[in-house]
Amino acid sequence: MSDISNIVPSYLDKATAKEKNVFFRVLIHLSASDGHTDETEVNFVKKAAKVHGVKNIDDLFVVNSEDEILEEVKTIKNRHLALELIKEMCMLSHVDNLLSDEETLFIGKVGIALGIEMEKIEQISNWVIDRIIWLEQAKYIFEEK
Repeated sequence: MSDISNIVPSYLDKATAKEKNVFFRVLIHLSASDGHTDETEVNFVKKAAKVHGVKNIDDLFVVNSEDEILEEVKTIKNRHLALELIKEMCMLSHVDNLLSDEETLFIGKVGIALGIEMEKIEQISNWVIDRIIWLEQAKYIFEEK
């Protein structure tokens, strides 16, 4: 799951600088929501931000309260971008192979702040899990090490 080529494709290219900052601040907050910041998750976010031209990436790591992050996320008005954020959050939450209750809860709260229905969040989560399973099966089928 650490392959950066699959994270945050071109849909983020049309986002404003503010939307990109919020997008990545949400991912950063998610990476610490389980009480510890996993280096794999941090590197995942930093690489994705760099790929998409986010300036001053380290400034995005300023700790804010969950309430502040949830207010910031409301500035994302584009539904497609909002759905993609939920997808990326689901993907990030699986990078360390440990999906915590705190991560799940935060994803739900962000979804609600974005006006995304819980059923849609569940669909996205299931799609991400299915994708992970398929990628693992592909390694076995194609005898990748």
